[in-house]
Amino acid sequence: MTRVLHLIEDSALVLALVTMLVLAVLQIVLRDFFDQGLLWAESFLRILVLWVAMLGAMVATRHRNHISIDALSRYLPQGPARAAALLTSLISAAICGAVAWFSVQFVQFEYVDHTIAFGHVPSWMCETILPLGFGVMSLRFFYHGIKDLIAGER
Repeated sequence: MTRVLHLIEDSALVLALVTMLVLAVLQIVLRDFFDQGLLWAESFLRILVLWVAMLGAMVATRHRNHISIDALSRYLPQGPARAAALLTSLISAAICGAVAWFSVQFVQFEYVDHTIAFGHVPSWMCETILPLGFGVMSLRFFYHGIKDLIAGER
């Protein structure tokens, strides 16, 4: 089951990145050679940047390649270093969980306000990646923390 979810996540990231690149190049060609452009492309590209950032952060968290400051853990003995890693994972999970919660509220406000992102697409649809991404990252940080705790007890 997790393989399927990882495949969906990876595919969405690649699709968003390729779409972003193709659309940006198309806009450049249309503007430079035909003095035209797609009216909705700039807004759509901004949304795609958000999606690529969130999907990339989700993938990085899955592989534990996310940005981390580990200067202290390099100098700690193994036991305290493991405790610090657990604490860091749990704090990261709590922060991402809080951001997911507040981003759900943000998306709900956008839904009520009926703001439009581009064309006829409402903003709330484009912003659903925020609670989804931070929710997934929160679960992954929690999972990695518990996994480290169990592995450390052996």
